[in-house]
Amino acid sequence: MEERGTTTGVRDRSAAETAAGGGGRSRRAERIMSAIHREPLTAPHRTRNDAVLALCVAVLAAVLARMGGEGIRPDHLSWTLLVAGHVPLVWRRRRPVVALLGMAACVAPYQALDYNPAPPIPATVLALYTVAATGAVRRTLLTGVAVLGLTAIGNGLVNPMEALESLEISGWIIAVLFIGIAVRYYRLYVASIVERAERAERTREEEAGRRVAEERLRMARDLHDLLAHSITLIGVQASVAAHVLTADPERLDRKAVAQALDDIAGTCRIARGELRATLEVLRAHDTVVGGGADLGAGAGSVSGSGSGAADMRGPLPGIDGLAGLAETGRVAGAKVELSVRADDIPPSVGAAAYRIVQEALTNAVRHGGREDLTVRVGLWTADGALRVSVRDDGTGGDDGTGGGVGPSDGTPGFGLIGMRERARSVGGTLDAGPGPAEGFEVTATLPLSREDKVR
Repeated sequence: MEERGTTTGVRDRSAAETAAGGGGRSRRAERIMSAIHREPLTAPHRTRNDAVLALCVAVLAAVLARMGGEGIRPDHLSWTLLVAGHVPLVWRRRRPVVALLGMAACVAPYQALDYNPAPPIPATVLALYTVAATGAVRRTLLTGVAVLGLTAIGNGLVNPMEALESLEISGWIIAVLFIGIAVRYYRLYVASIVERAERAERTREEEAGRRVAEERLRMARDLHDLLAHSITLIGVQASVAAHVLTADPERLDRKAVAQALDDIAGTCRIARGELRATLEVLRAHDTVVGGGADLGAGAGSVSGSGSGAADMRGPLPGIDGLAGLAETGRVAGAKVELSVRADDIPPSVGAAAYRIVQEALTNAVRHGGREDLTVRVGLWTADGALRVSVRDDGTGGDDGTGGGVGPSDGTPGFGLIGMRERARSVGGTLDAGPGPAEGFEVTATLPLSREDKVR
């Protein structure tokens, strides 16, 4: 058993070492590829790295010079020119053309004195490659023409019989320049891919933030629509009960008080059911940001006061539920006249119209300012759009508090904002303000062909 455990431990250590070695090789490969893809002018420690590279190339040139070859044997002058020709490579990325000129100023006398031509070749190739890989194509072509011309002239003056050698040198120069151009375009291509990926990531983050903001706004809007109507009715019904209790205590109308309290209880049941259904929709997994579920989808049509909660998992409320809204307004003490002349309304448009009428009716009851309040609700289709009109003859619109601008104390609210958002969600418009004669009027135009705009 001990031997088996020892063998297992050795295998585990070997596997760990192999994984570590593989991870190290992977990291080294990543660093190499990063160095290849990186823009030369933005590389960190580029001067230090170029100094080390220049030293390595100079050592290579010294080895080639020691190995001998064609030309005069190296002496002090040749070593001086050879070493001096490698110094400009330290700044090859920062000033590539200047580095090439500085190197050529040392290499040209070296070649003219007929020393071994092999040692300066690595430095020349590196300088030409840097010019091509860090500059525009026009600069590279001009540099190539200049180098080829000067090389041909120099060879013609030194040894006119070596024209074939000039052609071979020209081929190598052109090949190096084209390699530099190819590497430059490859880096530009990789940089564009990285930039597009970063931009896409930023766009996704901005889109996620925008969707979160829209989701929060939609949650607030739906909760406002669900609760404001019911709470307003409860307040009106409680006022009726209080008025009956205090108007004539000796002849108490117990039936009226019981009816008012029963209406309050029914409204509370409806509001509780709608709120529970909305919260269930919010908690469902398919209502995350980016999903297409409408928060209002959980709220069914509001039925008349005193009835139980409807099926809260039904379809979006639509114009079919306007009769229930009108009944709740009548129970609250207003005279509601409903006229609907529209058929085959898209669900999203019908839901927006329902919420607009609900909010407008709620604010009319809240801010009407008179006991014999009359609210006229009309819906009809014209010019490819559903027209909605809610007009009351109350007095609340005269002081700027009507139409849902704010609560009864005149402070700013969210009624008009919510209605306009409902209209914009289907590509429509909404106007609200004092009526032509009295009261307050809300009108909306909801296009029937913009169902894709529903939120």
